[in-house]
Amino acid sequence: MIFGLTLLGAALLHHHALGVAAAGLAAVIVLHFLDAPTFATAAGELVIHFSEEWIVLANPLLLLLGLAVVSNQFEKSKLPEAIPSLLPDGGIGGLTLLALVFCLSAFLDNIAGAIIGGVVARHVFPHGVTIGFQAAIVSAANAGVPAASSATRQPP
Repeated sequence: MIFGLTLLGAALLHHHALGVAAAGLAAVIVLHFLDAPTFATAAGELVIHFSEEWIVLANPLLLLLGLAVVSNQFEKSKLPEAIPSLLPDGGIGGLTLLALVFCLSAFLDNIAGAIIGGVVARHVFPHGVTIGFQAAIVSAANAGVPAASSATRQPP
């Protein structure tokens, strides 16, 4: 229930998503402490949990840091300013951008493709990118992931 409320809060208060996520984490921790018989038991369980799961926590944090670096370097390359002049005008330009994101995500990670597509879209549409087009960028990035990679994976 707390997770669902956190997602709803992040969607409604998207300008304050970090604060909403922190409040959700705080709510889970407070609930954990209220449910435990003693403070020491709850604190000990929390420390043990984080010591066992630190790799799972560090992995997405470092991934997000790396993606932020890629996005920053892409924006500093001045390529996002050059791409709008290469795209056709109107809806065909948006469709072409989605096709580029689709092709790009076949070579890069789908999240990296979506981030780069979002940076370019911000320059293509200077008056703002709609939520629908943002969803289309994410869909194009996810559709561009090669399907053969999961079929060739061997079971453990």
